[in-house]
Amino acid sequence: MSKKIKTEAVDYLFQAILSLKDKEECYTFFEDICTINELLSLSQRFEVARMLREHKTYLEIAEKTGASTATISRVNRSLNYGNDGYDMVFERISREENGENS
Repeated sequence: MSKKIKTEAVDYLFQAILSLKDKEECYTFFEDICTINELLSLSQRFEVARMLREHKTYLEIAEKTGASTATISRVNRSLNYGNDGYDMVFERISREENGENS
């Protein structure tokens, strides 16, 4: 984990996020804490990561998401050399969708 982000303030933010109970609470909180563009950028990156994991091409991803090739490349670098956070979440979502427990 990057030491640059591990601060008391970030810990408190994550504690707040973990306290959210459902998708509606997420909408309420994130609409207050983020600008619309920030939230759309985060969701775009997450969609780019999902599509990269599905072996879509940069062109397909750019056309569907509107992401720049620089953004796609940055997300791809995180997928390949990051902390495996995307994969952890994708695996959990997949288990939920398949009705499996953690």
